[in-house]
Order: sequence, then C-alpha cells, then structure tokens
Amino acid sequence: MTKPPPAPKGPQIYLATPPVSDPGELVRALPELIASADIAAVLVRLAEADERSMIQRGKALAPAIQNANAAMLIADRFELVARIGADGAHLRDLAALNEALPTLKPERIAGVAGLESRHDAMLAGETADYVMFGEPPAQGPRPATDAIAERLSWWAEVFEVPCVGYAATRDEALAFAATGAEFLLLGQFIWEDPRGPKPALMDVRDAIGQNRPARKAED
Repeated sequence: MTKPPPAPKGPQIYLATPPVSDPGELVRALPELIASADIAAVLVRLAEADERSMIQRGKALAPAIQNANAAMLIADRFELVARIGADGAHLRDLAALNEALPTLKPERIAGVAGLESRHDAMLAGETADYVMFGEPPAQGPRPATDAIAERLSWWAEVFEVPCVGYAATRDEALAFAATGAEFLLLGQFIWEDPRGPKPALMDVRDAIGQNRPARKAED
C-alpha cells in the first residue's frame, strides 16, 4: 500500500499591529501571541511622531518579535528599518517599493501592496520578496472578497514569489486560505475581537487548518 502524501501546509499568519504610540502593552503581549498561533511575521505600524520617537518604539518592540522567531517588518517607513534593527519593510505601492529598494536590498525584506493590476503585480514580483492583495487603498473602494481571492489564486498558481492575502474578517481569512496563498495578513479584527487577540488568533489558526487547499492528484 502506498503511503499517502503529507497534508498540504496552510498559509502562515502575518500579524499587523494597531498604530503603535506606546509599545509597552505590545512588548508584553506579542511573545505569547506569536507562540500561540505560530506567527511568521509581524507588521509594525508606527503611529506618526518625530523620527527619534518612532525609532525608540520600534527598538522596544524588536526583541519581543524577533526573539520569538518572527520577522519584524515596518509599515512604510523603510528609512527607519536599519536603525530599528527590523527585518524589512512593507511598502504601500509599486512606486514606494522602487524608492525603498536601494535602502533595503540585499539584506532586508521588501514587501509591497497597492497592486491594482496584474501588470503592476508582475512588475513588483521582479524585485519584491512578497506581494499583498486586498490591503485597503488610501483612496477608493477596496475590491470585493471574491476579486481578491481570484487574484491570490492566480498568483499562487503561476508565480514563485510568495503572496499575502489581507484578510479584513475571519470569513475572508478562511476564503483566502483556500487560494494557495502563502501568508494571511490579520490585523484590526483580531485586536477588536471581544474575546481578546489570543483567542481570536487561535480561532483563525484552527479554522484555516481545516480549510487548506485540497492536494491535487498526481497523474
């Protein structure tokens, strides 16, 4: 009897913080959250302030994330990444990615969202370490869940560069987990869950474990 193939791996969780003005609570909470849901990376959104304050906040968070074996990425402010000691940056669009590349490469991660067309996504995929679909745009409506899932499925099937699905709700997390996307970005709805972020994360973790894409039969 032939041994069945192992179950396919589900997407890894990429957790986005709320805007950080006082890192103290997150410093205490993040190690346990990362361990509870096997979080692969944390996107730190630093609240706007003077540069020195933003760097201090990032440095305070770095050990809580990196010592828990998760990557730390900074939203937008790529010029602060090295001074904070972060692993990379998440850029809002293709133009920001191109601006950041000389600063980040080759040592650090450069991820990008805001890819409105397939053409933009393919251009980004030439240099980015991941592409994200579904992040709300600065202006205009966010694409429908089905449209985001379709874009994730297309990318995951065709390209080797990892893709990230920005899940605004638990239901979206389950839908995007079924596309073959390598990562799910979970943010605001996790922090706003009345049960608290840890039960919310564990709920999504368990749910996506039960909704992984079916393994294709080999010819």
